Amino acid sequence: MTVVAAAPYRFPVADVRENFPAPLLYIGWDQHLMFCAPFCLPLPPDLPFDALLTQVLPGIYGAHPDFARIDWDQAQWTKAGQPWRPDRAKSLAENGLGHKDAIHFRTPGLNGIAGSCS
Repeated sequence: MTVVAAAPYRFPVADVRENFPAPLLYIGWDQHLMFCAPFCLPLPPDLPFDALLTQVLPGIYGAHPDFARIDWDQAQWTKAGQPWRPDRAKSLAENGLGHKDAIHFRTPGLNGIAGSCS
């Protein structure tokens, strides 16, 4: 998300890509309030999107009782608030994801613990 300052900065911007071990990616699971905000993760641009789903997300969302029931083929994705369909066989970069991008997913039929966000 681009932000325009009301006055000029008098110091170097600290969140530029060069200051992180890998590009930052924000990932949110909509309608699952057990997690109050998207996670921000440094992820290598060559990471396959499928590895994000099968190796990374279980470590951050796996404690949720619905996580194991997710059908990734039915997940609905947004990127910067717009509908988006990632290619699981391609890398994050090949899917057009870069530093400080935000993606969210919805899981139809899984709407919070015991349907609490229906």
